[in-house]
Amino acid sequence: MEIKIIPCLNDNYSYLIFDKIKKNACVIDPSEAKPIIEVIEKNKINLKYILNTHHHYDHVGGNKELKEKYKSKIVGFKEDKDRIPEIDIMVEDNQIWKNENFEAKIYHIPGHTSGHIAFHFFKEKKIFTGDTLFSLGCGRIFEGTYEQMFNSLKKIKDLPRDTEIYCGHEYTLQNGNFCLTHDSSNLKLKVKIENVKKKLENSLPSIPTILADEIECNIFLKAKDLKSFSKLRDLKDNF
Repeated sequence: MEIKIIPCLNDNYSYLIFDKIKKNACVIDPSEAKPIIEVIEKNKINLKYILNTHHHYDHVGGNKELKEKYKSKIVGFKEDKDRIPEIDIMVEDNQIWKNENFEAKIYHIPGHTSGHIAFHFFKEKKIFTGDTLFSLGCGRIFEGTYEQMFNSLKKIKDLPRDTEIYCGHEYTLQNGNFCLTHDSSNLKLKVKIENVKKKLENSLPSIPTILADEIECNIFLKAKDLKSFSKLRDLKDNF
């Protein structure tokens, strides 16, 4: 399985994952259609599925145009069926979604939104976390509760430590600066931030990140309990 990271809008990432033999593909969270189409046409790929982690426009904005152009099927959480444009296939928590050569476990990870899910391609050890877990950060809590977000992050934290994390935005450097203000003696965090700076200076994405790095450097994953997590989330909202 190959993954192409596609920058969209201002700081979003969409991900095109495809089978190099059959040239069949899924796209995760197409913020807009145009950059996705450019990659598809250049690589002569068949876009079979559109996978949405949640309903926010900057994650579903390209759904309709891509579906019309490529006759793709749109996959999303069953309880968000009225909010995800053009949805065809409804999945639920802990389900194994399997089509073509793609196989992913669905995790319901509310907090940012009530219907947020992650797609875990467990055989490849890659998870697409949308706006729940970022590199060195986590999403804002809009529709859910602090407890929901804390528990959602724990679900991801319990995965194998060599899991690659693909998130919805390029927020890593800003997140890293926040982590550093509350974890200033963390040498691994400082090294990670320097590596991120080098990547960004060379117009490269800081994504994917590795779960082991996040467990050691992301203060939201290091929070010991709900109270400390909630305090950090409030502080980040005003950082």
